[in-house]
Amino acid sequence: MSAGLVTGLLSALLPTSPLAPLPSHLPSYVTDVLTRLLSALANGFVPSLGWALLHFVWQGALIGCATAVLLVALRNARPERRYAAACFALLLCVVWPAADFVTMLLGDRNVAAARALPLASAPAAVLRDAVGLLAWLQQHLDWIVGAWAACAAALGLRMALGLAWVGRATVGRAASPHAGSDEERVWQTKLARLAARCGIDRQVRLRIVDSLASPVTAGFWRPVVLVPAALVTGMPPQLLEALLAHELGHVRRHDYLVNLVQNVIEALLFYHPAVWWISRRIRHEREQIADDFAARQLGEPRRLAQALSELERLQFSGHHLAQAAAGGDLMARIRRLVRPDPQALDWRAAIPVLGLVLACAASAHALATRDAPVAARTAGLTRPAVADFSSCTKPQYPQADIAASHEGTVTLNFRVDASGFVTESTILRSSGYASMDEAARGALHRCRFAPALRNGQPVSTWQPVQYVWTLA
Repeated sequence: MSAGLVTGLLSALLPTSPLAPLPSHLPSYVTDVLTRLLSALANGFVPSLGWALLHFVWQGALIGCATAVLLVALRNARPERRYAAACFALLLCVVWPAADFVTMLLGDRNVAAARALPLASAPAAVLRDAVGLLAWLQQHLDWIVGAWAACAAALGLRMALGLAWVGRATVGRAASPHAGSDEERVWQTKLARLAARCGIDRQVRLRIVDSLASPVTAGFWRPVVLVPAALVTGMPPQLLEALLAHELGHVRRHDYLVNLVQNVIEALLFYHPAVWWISRRIRHEREQIADDFAARQLGEPRRLAQALSELERLQFSGHHLAQAAAGGDLMARIRRLVRPDPQALDWRAAIPVLGLVLACAASAHALATRDAPVAARTAGLTRPAVADFSSCTKPQYPQADIAASHEGTVTLNFRVDASGFVTESTILRSSGYASMDEAARGALHRCRFAPALRNGQPVSTWQPVQYVWTLA
């Protein structure tokens, strides 16, 4: 595995690169520790992280399908239950690849490329293509990790800029012409009374700003509700009060902190659509929970629905790091408040269910087809084909794989005719390295076999053979 990309990244972050000559004033043991650390980073960290990211392609798809099935089953349950299910799914999207990464990293060995794609019995052309893909991914893991890191850093920068905007809007009162105004003091008093009625014992601040189209909630330790000046002057007070009750629902549940965690997960796993879909469902259910909270406190669901219909005509804010009353599907939320009817099963919702069923069926078929040829080969045979390894040369370890310390086990399948000669060979399971697979197949293809016997007569059959590549 090339360490050039890792070295370059660390050189940009550190005052000096441990792979370059270190300052002479450093003790020798410090230099040795830094050198060993970077060597371990290049040889173990990057491939483990790369394969964990690649594994998440199918892991995330499985989590997404299972979440879709669960949410369909819970379509008429309380939004808190759907919210909890979606939050658990998003957390699993982080825990599963993280556990996979730690497992591979602690293995203290190179990660076999074959782990990225299970190779069951399949046509030889398909297997060759799969082995080629795995070999290509193995060779470009450093670039894959580098591209992922660059995109994640860009999204992290975007998140930091959003947090800075929220901080300026929250703390920078001098920049707002409404700071300390009579209107702000009046609405601060109303918000404090409403918070006390909602059972919130923390102080919730209120700021009137010009650059928003909908009230938003920010802050965890010191929550603040940012109210657009246009709503203060243009919306009836009772409707604005309904929107403030919705925002207090976010404050009571600490939704701002949960939303920040969502943004971090979206930045790390940006490449998987299932993460964005699950995160969007979390925000949708969260808005419904806040709607229910406000409706209970006000005792008038229609007043909140009327307030949301006023917001529907406005341009929504793009700052997703704060909780906004205009989040989610506004029209669906309004209909739910006015007519909370049970939801019928939509045929489009059955598509993820069908996908999960097909995935499970394909997995079961792959397992069955992997074992079925063995049963077919041995059915009725009094003796399977037996290789005479003295008749063939030992496979030569490719020098490039020796230099890279590659190890693995390749499973080959040989068609042995009635004379004991190999007429055809395929790769059933890759070692993870195409050069080692081909070296084993090329050498063992020339082996002679004692042909299989059926009823005492030699017959043609397929015979699997495993070859273990080890440097020990």
